[in-house]
Amino acid sequence: MPELIPKIINWSIISAFVICFSYQAIYFFVRYKRKIAIPSTDRKGRYAVLIAARNEENVIGGLIDSIYAQNYPKDLLDIYVVADNCTDRTENIVRWKGVSCYVRHNREKIGKGYALEYLLERLAEEGKLARYDGYFIFDADNILAKNYVEEMNRVFCAGYQVVTSYRNSRNFGANWISFGYGLWFLHEAEFLNKGRMTYGSSCMVSGTGYLISSDIIVRNNGWKHFLLTEDIEFTADCILHDVKIGYCPTAEFFDEQPTRLIDSWNQRIRWVKGYYQVFGKYGGALVKKLLRERKFSCYDMLMGYLPAFVLTAAASLIGISELVIMLFTSHDPGFILFSISMFFLNTFMAMFLLGTYTMVTQWKKIAVNPARKLLYLLCFPFYMYTYFPIAIAAMKPRVEWKPVRHGQERTARTLRGAAGWKEHLLRNH
Repeated sequence: MPELIPKIINWSIISAFVICFSYQAIYFFVRYKRKIAIPSTDRKGRYAVLIAARNEENVIGGLIDSIYAQNYPKDLLDIYVVADNCTDRTENIVRWKGVSCYVRHNREKIGKGYALEYLLERLAEEGKLARYDGYFIFDADNILAKNYVEEMNRVFCAGYQVVTSYRNSRNFGANWISFGYGLWFLHEAEFLNKGRMTYGSSCMVSGTGYLISSDIIVRNNGWKHFLLTEDIEFTADCILHDVKIGYCPTAEFFDEQPTRLIDSWNQRIRWVKGYYQVFGKYGGALVKKLLRERKFSCYDMLMGYLPAFVLTAAASLIGISELVIMLFTSHDPGFILFSISMFFLNTFMAMFLLGTYTMVTQWKKIAVNPARKLLYLLCFPFYMYTYFPIAIAAMKPRVEWKPVRHGQERTARTLRGAAGWKEHLLRNH
């Protein structure tokens, strides 16, 4: 009987994961049965590019160059940067590039949300908000494919008030950590968001690389999302206001990922804490809207983020408890160790299969040599395992924003199409 308890607990946790995420099988099948049909358009929107940068002297120039290189009318695309609490040469580089730069110093209100609020307030004061149809949001370490704005404009003109894009990685093959990030972001883009778009549900914004209609900025009186994950908060707010977020699979940008475990830990603990904050603030309203209007996007939002990390934290705490109990009882410790090992083996295989499917379907998009792809694929489940302690650590009352330094591989060249950028990556990785 004692041996039955850990077995029941472990299978209960696995069953909970299956129950929470089995609905995503819809995205797997629908993307092969339907196609995303976005009509061509002659309409050209006028857009502002908003960039919040904090000590980004190593990378901000590359992003600006890639925006200048867009095959989109230059007079319809303006760039605005907020140098947020910078202590380096970010402001100087931005101005040298001929870009408008606004300097912000505030040690109390720290985070991307506050920087965007400040930037939009300055544009409003200068009477510039009425000029634009929409606003692109990028991080300073991003690089855009040459046709990025053109492709996003096409989806935007199809009637979507918010459009997110295909998030690739500029340092995919640096090590197993950056590879883990990159593979997961491709999964989010081409499995989850493409599935949502094809199914007809709302997609979800993830971090950076998205376009917002000026109507939403006006409705919100600027930017109003200040939680640790302002992107997830923005997504929840859109769903509650019946704003369907679109996805553009042909608009590709490259994002730099952390390569040090300490930087990754600090970043992802902030993300997970932010997920908890979002559901503390919006969870009740999402449940009410789900029950009242049967909105699938509400269910997707509720299941897509919170259960994974709550279950991950629960599984971690239960596993630790089982080990402690094993030490103070006469039960067979071998069986409990076997039970815990089987749990990790099952989750390893699930993560490995997910990673394999993503890598095979996106093989040509991953700018890493084949041998390294296969090696890092074996490490992908271990990258996902690091979320176990992160999910627990994020439960502490206060998690502060900590900077992640970009530009380990200093790049200041203009992007000349996605293919040219990938060739550069393959030569260096």
